[in-house]
Amino acid sequence: MQVVRTPGSARAIARTLARPVGFVPTMGALHAGHLALVDRARRENAAVVASIFVNPLQFGPHEDYSRYPRDFPRDAALLEERGVDLLYAPSVDRMYGPDFATTIDVGPVAAPFEGAARPGHFLGVATVVAKLLHAVEPTTLYLGQKDVQQTAVLRRMIEDLDLPVAPVVCRTVRESSGLALSSRNAYLSPQERAAGPSLYRALSAVATSVAAGDDLEGALAAGRDLLQAPLTWEYLAVVDPVTFVPLERSARPALVLGVVRAGAVRLLDNLSVAGIDGNDPIVTPEHPRARTVRL
Repeated sequence: MQVVRTPGSARAIARTLARPVGFVPTMGALHAGHLALVDRARRENAAVVASIFVNPLQFGPHEDYSRYPRDFPRDAALLEERGVDLLYAPSVDRMYGPDFATTIDVGPVAAPFEGAARPGHFLGVATVVAKLLHAVEPTTLYLGQKDVQQTAVLRRMIEDLDLPVAPVVCRTVRESSGLALSSRNAYLSPQERAAGPSLYRALSAVATSVAAGDDLEGALAAGRDLLQAPLTWEYLAVVDPVTFVPLERSARPALVLGVVRAGAVRLLDNLSVAGIDGNDPIVTPEHPRARTVRL
């Protein structure tokens, strides 16, 4: 695995890799969810590129950028073990020079829910991913379902800016209890961690009710009651999976969103409700590609 630190070197080496090229952007602190994205990229592509960059542009004024876990040697070793060909790990100074002034606003899909809770967050996400895509020039971008509004933001950006990359959304990786894997889980107390799976149970109950066409308000109320203390709801909603506009009644396809507070930690999760045709509106079906000979 080659490790590079500048966009020019990333681009130069990426252009020598066999196509197609799969790309997995990360902020490090890797867990099994990240590695599942790498594994799928490895299955579907001739070469795989990953990035590690803790992006200050997507942290709000009350979010501790300095506290985000960092262990580059460990993360790089995990990526190399998984067969990553190229790791792009730029510095903050190289990504954002002293006169940096450009950000990308994708419009309404970035405004509600996480956009409202974390002003400026999606500006930072769209901007950094655009820069990473320009440096790596991949065929396919691999994203996790857990940060589902982020996937919608990036789909919108890719479509609107005619970026030559195909986004792929992979299903959330969970513990056996249902708790979604997240770097944030490391901050949970034993009591908060024990209550964590109740978020998944609440989302599952709402999703089942929506799929059955039950009364939406009643489904949401029942879901809220399933959350265990000391967790508290920040929001629970059923939305259109493309626009993120809240639904007024149960309909398919749909997306069930939930965010809870565990002390200072926010846990977010979601479940998609398939359409009448059985198609999942979020997760991209896996289609093995014909892999070309590795260079």
